[in-house]
Amino acid sequence: MKLLKISLLTLFLITNFLNLQAQSKIKSYAQKKGQVFDIIFLNTKPDTKKKLDNYFKTAFPVAEKMGYHPLPGRAVSGSPTQGNYHPEVMVFGYWDTLSGREKFLQEIEKTMPDFHQERRNIWSTFGLTYYELKEDLSFKIDPERFNITTAYWQKDEQSFKKFKQEWLQKSKKAGGQIEIEFVEGTSPFGYHYNPDYLVITSWENKAAFEKFYTENLKMNHSSVKHVNQFQIK
Repeated sequence: MKLLKISLLTLFLITNFLNLQAQSKIKSYAQKKGQVFDIIFLNTKPDTKKKLDNYFKTAFPVAEKMGYHPLPGRAVSGSPTQGNYHPEVMVFGYWDTLSGREKFLQEIEKTMPDFHQERRNIWSTFGLTYYELKEDLSFKIDPERFNITTAYWQKDEQSFKKFKQEWLQKSKKAGGQIEIEFVEGTSPFGYHYNPDYLVITSWENKAAFEKFYTENLKMNHSSVKHVNQFQIK
């Protein structure tokens, strides 16, 4: 039974990481205050199936014991609309507690001494940000809509605050829906990807987004240090 459970978990995670495609049903996410929400952006190297299988079999039972729960991730579709990073997939998960999340990286090398090197062997990029939830979280992603993930890094808080307010106003006016916003994240050493503001918006279609996108590019970006933006399905 234990081997069956591990095999099924491995199958699910390999599918989640490698074969994410547009799905016909809305995916809903609902986590509780005090839990920790993971967002990981990945690019997987070719010919790593055996390494992946061993990684999942070894690392994920340890993560589960410390309160980790995988969630349906999203494939990145097409070329990025802004920025210099093109991940293949946006992976979601959550931990029961912050202490469990942090303890995992402290303890995993006792079970898997080459844990970090194996991640480098499997993934050419691995950007991780986690967020301790200050309140209950609830959002959805409808693959029938045009979904965009945008990550901003600010130059300074005050000027970026004005930029963000204008950005949100333009988005709403153009018909965009804010599905979820993330701030105050943490990136572990070696996996840095920690934007000051990460937001998922949804649009009726590509044309609706592109109307906003044209206006977005005209905005004054002097308060913005960097941006990544891409469609997810």
